Amino acid sequence: MGSIELARVDERLIHGQVMITLSQRNGVNSIFVVDEVVAKDKFMRDLYKNAGARTGQKTIVVTPKKAMYYWNEFNFKDYHCILIAKTIKVIYDLVTHGMPMKELNIGGIAQKDPSKDLLVTKSVYINKEDVDRLVEMKEKYGVEDIYFQATPSAPRTELDEVIAKFK
Repeated sequence: MGSIELARVDERLIHGQVMITLSQRNGVNSIFVVDEVVAKDKFMRDLYKNAGARTGQKTIVVTPKKAMYYWNEFNFKDYHCILIAKTIKVIYDLVTHGMPMKELNIGGIAQKDPSKDLLVTKSVYINKEDVDRLVEMKEKYGVEDIYFQATPSAPRTELDEVIAKFK
């Protein structure tokens, strides 16, 4: 049975040294990129597979629905992966569907709606709906470690610090 060793939200998906460093974690043997648009575009899919190959890990690019199917049918086989998506909503949908994960890193989210999105770290804008999703994932679905960190060498910001900004 496979496992999700780390889930990450980053709009850039696989980029630079960040994924190379993260992919060297103990037990990781693959990267799952979960994104509707990228998975359906052959050029983009191949681009991300090639970027992932530079980490030395098998890189699989799928839609959220295909990721759910692959978990339901095969429990990710023997893949112990870093699962990466562009949005908290995608990760939330996967978790509430039953894909277990213990650690969620929020790395980079750009501002979409200035009236709702709040800058919570140097590289993350987040809205109240996503904060509520994160809290629910932690409280109801066993995602124990939720934190904000753009790169492995950057300081961590804990979920509780972000929640406090919305009160």
